[in-house]
Amino acid sequence: MARQRKKQYLISYDIAHPKRLGRTHRILKKAGLPLQYSVFTVVLSQTRLERLLAAIEKIIDPREDDVRCYALPVKIDCKSLGRQSFPGDVMLFSNGVNRLLG
Repeated sequence: MARQRKKQYLISYDIAHPKRLGRTHRILKKAGLPLQYSVFTVVLSQTRLERLLAAIEKIIDPREDDVRCYALPVKIDCKSLGRQSFPGDVMLFSNGVNRLLG
């Protein structure tokens, strides 16, 4: 049952080749919310996360590319500085809890 419980993750990447970069970005754009061009937040079950990472693993070249996935805590204190990627009045909620502020 715990594998089906959704959690929030932060996924970031540094992809060397433009074609792999675009494919990775498109996959993540379907799964989550872009915070910056190469940083996404996703809310997924463990099973769906494993499928997402497996799909990305098929695209990347591990000798040149770097993809990282961090599980975020339930209560998160987030500060942002500078230009935001979405309007200031947009907030991300998960299970009724404000998780990240823009």
